[in-house]
Amino acid sequence: MRSVPRWALISSGCAPVLLAGGWMIAAGMEGAAYDPATQTISVLAAYGAEGFWVMTGALLALGACHLLTAWGLRPAALAGRVALAAGGATAFVVALFPAPSSGGSLHHGSVAAVGFVLLAAWPVLAAVRGGVAPWGLRPAPALAATALMGLGAAWFLVEINRHGPAGVAERLVTCMQSVWPFVVVTSCLVHRENDAPAK
Repeated sequence: MRSVPRWALISSGCAPVLLAGGWMIAAGMEGAAYDPATQTISVLAAYGAEGFWVMTGALLALGACHLLTAWGLRPAALAGRVALAAGGATAFVVALFPAPSSGGSLHHGSVAAVGFVLLAAWPVLAAVRGGVAPWGLRPAPALAATALMGLGAAWFLVEINRHGPAGVAERLVTCMQSVWPFVVVTSCLVHRENDAPAK
């Protein structure tokens, strides 16, 4: 099985840190006008928001992290790597075409939805069948990760439509989606070390 370069641990590990750090700093810049429980991350990256540049930078960095991780995750099935890279590319598009300061945007919402689907689907698409695969690339954990991300995305859609705690739901699903590449890369590196011949 092809090995994962150690730098993929940095690209995958930075993704959740940059995303969460970006929304926390941007929310702090917005102050009391922003409610993280009910308002989405896109509000922080909207034109005119105080932390627009911070959240936009975080989304661009997140996209770059996913692209690098997909490139380095050589043991994964090609379809999963492509889905992860495409999910990273959607982060660029979301950042470059932010939501308006008020109201919705069909273009922004559509791209965000595509990104949610790609990042939810990539674990199961990346799974390796047959042989002894690293834990994160085995079908059962990959399917569980995809199912949890799908449920999180469904919860987010429900809360958006009923004006509930959509911000909480969105943060939960984006955290899962940004952490899973790190889990997979770590499992690949641990698997390689365990399989290394004893000296």
